Amino acid sequence: MSPDSPDPKRTSPGEGLVFDWNGGEDSAGPQVSLLDETLRDGLQSPSVRYPSVEQKIVALERMSAAGIEFANLGLPSTSARASQDALEMCRAIARLKLAIRPVCAGRTVAGDVAAIIELSERSGIAIEASLFIGSSDLRTAAEGWDLPLLLRRTQDAIDQARAAGLAVTFVSEDTTRSQPDTLRALFSKAIERGATRICVCDTVGFATPSGVTALVRFAREVVGQDVGIDWHGHDDRGLALANALVARRAGADRLHATALGIGERVGNTAMELLLLNLWLAGATRPLTPVAAYCAHFADVLGVPIPDHHPLVGRNAFRTATGVHAAAIVKAQGKDAWLADHVYGLLSPSQIGAALAIDVGQMSGSSNVQHWLRRHGFEPSEPLLKALLERAKGAERVLTDEELLSVVERVRGSL
Repeated sequence: MSPDSPDPKRTSPGEGLVFDWNGGEDSAGPQVSLLDETLRDGLQSPSVRYPSVEQKIVALERMSAAGIEFANLGLPSTSARASQDALEMCRAIARLKLAIRPVCAGRTVAGDVAAIIELSERSGIAIEASLFIGSSDLRTAAEGWDLPLLLRRTQDAIDQARAAGLAVTFVSEDTTRSQPDTLRALFSKAIERGATRICVCDTVGFATPSGVTALVRFAREVVGQDVGIDWHGHDDRGLALANALVARRAGADRLHATALGIGERVGNTAMELLLLNLWLAGATRPLTPVAAYCAHFADVLGVPIPDHHPLVGRNAFRTATGVHAAAIVKAQGKDAWLADHVYGLLSPSQIGAALAIDVGQMSGSSNVQHWLRRHGFEPSEPLLKALLERAKGAERVLTDEELLSVVERVRGSL
């Protein structure tokens, strides 16, 4: 798109104020559903605290409120606790009438599939079986597997799950480092045996966006248009979010992510950032519940949200810079939307937050005037001078208590 081309996307009510150099590309790609992996891959992070089943159920409520359609409840075959937790979560989904559908993971071995079948029978609700096997030469070399074994295990596991009436997603682990011929054989076998979805995985965060595009298009060519394609990515080279968005454009119709990007090693695609980018592309899932979703996981898993984290971090809608504050204050005198967007991506109210102007070493008179008026003080020359002097000598943003002490000192001396 050239700079002279008409803008394909205007952001109401600021009609005509935003020129979109993205050329509307965010809206390209299929409609996607989301699968939350926090209670499976997220709990594989070595840094998290394991939640109680009650906390897991609250997590499901937070996911449902955020418009997330699917949740992976874990691997019920790993322990009695994992199985019981999954059972209680399934029952809670039914009892609370949550708009979220359960998925359980399992290896392509009979015991793992049997555990998912038993869980579905005991809970009385349909569970999607996400059955995985390593497909890269690296993995098969480590395990001593060959392609006939991979195909046999794939067939046997899917046959077992389908005989029990379970929907199956076939997951090729380490897809992004796998040989095309191996993937073609495995995907074809999985579809032949009744899998309705395949999942391509960037298990160690190896892929680049161009690689994602090539792989997803290859997968679509193999499985056809009637089979779903999931994208599951990790963030080892910092490309998880970009890769998920590119996977959508290339043809993936379900994306996996976790709260705050937690997961194995350095983590996965961050669900809140995926929700943000899909919302900016026109998705109808609300952003307001995302803060509570992230806060819940941060609390129960013991993973603090960094101040600089996009959308839900403390600094997402906060500035202490003089130039920024001056523009925001001027805009506030004209239009609320303008004030939110002159130095912001979206209105803070859309996430249930508020715009904040603080006072610190990088601040100017606009910051101080705004702070004074917000706290019920009329800006005066002595107050402005004293507060700016205090701010310029500080090594961080000043607290309200510190600023109030300056105000009291100045007013007491007048």
